[in-house]
Amino acid sequence: MATILSVSGSPSPTSRTARLLRHLDGRLTAQGHRVTPLDVRTLPAEALLGADFGHPAIVGARRLFEEADAVVIGTPVYKAAYSGLLKSLLDLLPQYALEGKTVLPLATGGSTAHVLAIDYALRPVLSSMGAAHVVQGWFVLDRHISVREDGSVAVDPEAREALDRVVDQFSLALAPERLAPARAAAAPTAASVSAVAA
Repeated sequence: MATILSVSGSPSPTSRTARLLRHLDGRLTAQGHRVTPLDVRTLPAEALLGADFGHPAIVGARRLFEEADAVVIGTPVYKAAYSGLLKSLLDLLPQYALEGKTVLPLATGGSTAHVLAIDYALRPVLSSMGAAHVVQGWFVLDRHISVREDGSVAVDPEAREALDRVVDQFSLALAPERLAPARAAAAPTAASVSAVAA
């Protein structure tokens, strides 16, 4: 159905955020989507911090965004906002890197005091990058995410039902008949291609 880029903005190698995303990747894959994971922490720090737009890893990350029909953005909440690591990557993407794409924002954190970080910190950035549709996001408390011995994730029943519903609504928004108008809007017209060529 759709090609989805699943982006974790957590700097931690034992991140609950990343593990939760990979858990949700499985649900989306089971629904017929092709999911590509991207852990921002695996990109070279010198390229991110030095704003090296031409670094092969950054070029590759930009290509993943270009090829995706939709993007899941997951981040831990620090100081009432999304992670600085995620900000570093978003700053290296083209201004309209999300044009024509459907985006699902997710956040994790230790307190419900951070629940508005999605709407007040992350959503405006995603919209400014041209996202065609930013679906309802979701915040998951750290204590509702437990890691099993094999590294897989278990989500507390209190959070799982709502989270599954949000992910399923995102999946429904990726139906071919809904994606087609967004793809058409994002595609360059002959006139714009000619203007660029000139």
